[in-house]
Amino acid sequence: MKYKKIFLFIAIAVYLSTLSGCASEPEIKVVNFEELRPVFHQQNDVLYVVNFWATWCAPCVKEIPDFMEVNSEFSKSDNYKMILVSLDDSDKLEEAVKPFIVDKKINDVDLYLLDDIKRMNEWIPAVDSAWSGSIPATLFIRNGKSLKFVSSAIEKDELRMIILELIQDNK
Repeated sequence: MKYKKIFLFIAIAVYLSTLSGCASEPEIKVVNFEELRPVFHQQNDVLYVVNFWATWCAPCVKEIPDFMEVNSEFSKSDNYKMILVSLDDSDKLEEAVKPFIVDKKINDVDLYLLDDIKRMNEWIPAVDSAWSGSIPATLFIRNGKSLKFVSSAIEKDELRMIILELIQDNK
């Protein structure tokens, strides 16, 4: 009888720890640019909204709630996907990026941390030839073709209008 109680206690503890880990642990893929690029250059008629941001960037932090609100309006659509690309240092993943994602309740987006700072002079112009590298910056892309690039913060209504316009243009 004693062993049954111990087994039951351990089983419940393991189950509860699994549940809490699933609920709060965001999946953030750490990639270099070659690994990231194919993610939003797919030939599938999906409008990809790719936002480059960082936890240390005040305008980025300010616009994230607006991005999440607009994303919730479109996330059920088959022809739309939002991708958030953190430019934080990869050693800040656990202490800064993941807690930020949890705190801001960021979900229904694909999350990446671009760990390719040493080659930024190569991949920044590959995203957009006019991009200085400042963030926040947002790329709107479909079928490997850049449709629009905004190298500054975007207000909620402007973001919504851009997405609606680009989705309509594809019909």
